[in-house]
Amino acid sequence: MYDYHAHTNYSDGAFLRWMVDAAADAGLDGIGFADHCNVSPEPGAERYKRALGFNLDLTYERRREAIEAVREDADVDVFDAVEMDYDPAHEAAIADFLAEADFDYAVGSVHDLDGANVHARSHFADKSESERRALVDRYFEKLTALVDSELFAIAAHPDLIERNPHLRGFATEDQYAAIADAFGESRTVPEINAGRLLDDYGEFHPAPTFLDRLVDAGARVTVGTDSHEPDAIAPRIREIEAELDRRGLDPVRLDEAVADA
Repeated sequence: MYDYHAHTNYSDGAFLRWMVDAAADAGLDGIGFADHCNVSPEPGAERYKRALGFNLDLTYERRREAIEAVREDADVDVFDAVEMDYDPAHEAAIADFLAEADFDYAVGSVHDLDGANVHARSHFADKSESERRALVDRYFEKLTALVDSELFAIAAHPDLIERNPHLRGFATEDQYAAIADAFGESRTVPEINAGRLLDDYGEFHPAPTFLDRLVDAGARVTVGTDSHEPDAIAPRIREIEAELDRRGLDPVRLDEAVADA
């Protein structure tokens, strides 16, 4: 079992060593650290990432040295990855950075809608229903472009909008079908993400209806706990293993997914 999506103190997670030790304690064979990164040239994005400390574009070499050090005595495989914020308008800048940084693999995420992070509930609270539907349409347009870009091995939490109660429930079967088709033609693989399974949202990403569609379409999946703290890894992995078993799914290794693409 490999967890390809976890975070460290190089973005908004706990110390790297703690996360590696927790992965071993959880019985994992490997863990991938995909810390947040944004290379958008827009001034607002620059201020946002500096305020939050999402500076992996500046610190990835230092983190790589730390990963190489913990690999020497780790009881699990440790991967040097990145979670990139994706916007079609900045695809060239993203591609240039990924080529320069040469991570083990890249995870792509759509976090921004209407100039705000999807998690910023207050930004969306006063939107009309038609505005919210339009924003959800825009989210899936961006997600499709992410998958089509072929820049990423993994598409993270591919229905992130469901975490926001003001955007939840607007996704359609047609949108799910279109994304399933896009995954079928791309090297990019969706993940089963447990980042909000054990809190107030209480579902995997993709949510059951969406995951049903992906499974029916024959889509492959990887595993991502999206853990930011050591004690989150084991319970999230147990829930993912149970879901995979219930559905009869075998998650793919990234090297296998790339080879088959």
